[in-house]
Amino acid sequence: MSAKWKTREQMEEGERTVLASVAQKSGESRGRQHGEPSHVYRTEFQRDRARIIHSRAFRRLEYKTQVFLNGTGDHLRTRLTHSIEVASISRTIARALRLNEDLAEAIALGHDLGHAPFGHSGEEMLTECLRDHGGFDHNRQSVRVVELLETPYPDFPGLNLTFEVREGLRKHERPYKFPIPAGEEYDCPSLEGQVADLADEITYYSHDLDDALDFEILTPGRLEENEVWRNSHRAVLARYTDAREPELHKLIIRDIIDREVHDLVATSAELIAESGVQSADDVRRQTAPLIRYSDELAEANRALRKFLYQNVYYHPRVAEVNRRACEMLRSVFEAYLADPDRLGEGATRRVEKEGLHRTVCDYIAGMTDRYVMEEYARDRR
Repeated sequence: MSAKWKTREQMEEGERTVLASVAQKSGESRGRQHGEPSHVYRTEFQRDRARIIHSRAFRRLEYKTQVFLNGTGDHLRTRLTHSIEVASISRTIARALRLNEDLAEAIALGHDLGHAPFGHSGEEMLTECLRDHGGFDHNRQSVRVVELLETPYPDFPGLNLTFEVREGLRKHERPYKFPIPAGEEYDCPSLEGQVADLADEITYYSHDLDDALDFEILTPGRLEENEVWRNSHRAVLARYTDAREPELHKLIIRDIIDREVHDLVATSAELIAESGVQSADDVRRQTAPLIRYSDELAEANRALRKFLYQNVYYHPRVAEVNRRACEMLRSVFEAYLADPDRLGEGATRRVEKEGLHRTVCDYIAGMTDRYVMEEYARDRR
């Protein structure tokens, strides 16, 4: 009697039939650090996605700042909602290019697992605290989370994700170095990893603008200085001549995302065809990513990024709140250095191998904004 469900083997065969030759097929994964039997009706990348979603680090993203301090507005984005939005855009791009949506989504969902509390300001503070002890980078920290710090399994540390998901999380590592295959070095991750990387950019470009407008630190008039906003504003008014705020800026944000995704898909499809790559490993051998914006949009996005830093991320209303929050983070960091027993048994076991500063950093990087503030208040009693 044939099985009544769709088996993993059937899903893998479907990938080989439907996906582009350059897509990373789950049936061709280089596997996991620690061997595990395959699942009956889930591919390897589907299992990775589930492991990330069910992790404690993923749940804590709900209470970590994206740009505006968590809890300051009901509709403002958090690290969790940001990650879900990145996953959604990643799937859209991957589907359009006939790449592996499950892999792109898993990388997108895991890309911020290592982010510090209090957003980029928190990351800067941890970098300062670790200045003489290896520094801090949230991308590398995300890898530490999935390879070491999450411990749901009794036989090995970490989530034991596939090579391809861990590769995608190392998005700023050049060259890529992995023990499998031995000694290989290369410059580019899978196309799915490249998709998740730029989907992250598209998401924060658009949604940080959206939140800044909702938080009233930007005005539509000020945004007219920026080319990306200006082009979408004109396009929206051409379609919706009676559109007014607050609906107008929501329509503009949607148009920005659509334009970014369309440009990325069209440009990348052309580059992939011109490159002559025929497999996922051919992609890895390229000297530059194949998932890219057009030159015109890339230049416009650089200007948009500069605009966001000048007018949003370093805005006095944002900077002052983050400054106070980071003072709390530094104080808590120093308190744990002075009294490591507060880390708990699980963390203190790592001190001998990882060092006290790195262990404290791991512990604090995993905290939510709220927990840092609670720990700070406890020290002040």
